[in-house]
Amino acid sequence: MSAAIRILLVDDHPVVRSGIRAMLLGQPDFELVGEAATGEDGVTEAVRLRPDVVLMDLRLGPGIHGSEATRRIVAGDGAPRVLVLTTFDTDADILTAIEAGATGYLLKDAPSEDLHAAIRSAASGASALAPSVASRLLGRVRAPEGTLSPRELEVLGHVAEGLSNRQISKRMFLSETTVKTHLVRIYAKLGVDSRTAAVAVATRRGLIRPS
Repeated sequence: MSAAIRILLVDDHPVVRSGIRAMLLGQPDFELVGEAATGEDGVTEAVRLRPDVVLMDLRLGPGIHGSEATRRIVAGDGAPRVLVLTTFDTDADILTAIEAGATGYLLKDAPSEDLHAAIRSAASGASALAPSVASRLLGRVRAPEGTLSPRELEVLGHVAEGLSNRQISKRMFLSETTVKTHLVRIYAKLGVDSRTAAVAVATRRGLIRPS
């Protein structure tokens, strides 16, 4: 009999962790070896426990974001696979997580059998994407000229937070001119002429989270 898939769960909500824990029960090939409530603890536990798969939420309260935790985890030697398990399916969230090195992206409302299948796929090295996530990525491939790049999505996310061009430039280590250039391209792609309109259209299309 092959060894069980060792799983680390990273989520800041105790009730959610309890629910996911219950979904894993009864699977003889799963072993939940640890839990963490913050991104930093997730990175530490991934090194200490050496799981096969990390179930990673994206929003983890104070501290680093789930995507940054993912990036740090997969950068290590013999790194585990990271399967994002979240409630968010915007382009900004998906692209950031995939670029960080996530093997899969699943939504928390997925049936337990889908979660089980995704964990097994991740453990084997295969990708595991929720249908809505896969369709978004496919849409970007089919119509690349009208889609916002990851960098443009990041800029627009900061605009939605209310940051000025100067604040965005400092946050992203870019010149103000580069930020303005990104905004011009964002406006053209979205067919708008203002920051407010860009945020409204992007939110409506599910490109960024509502502010």
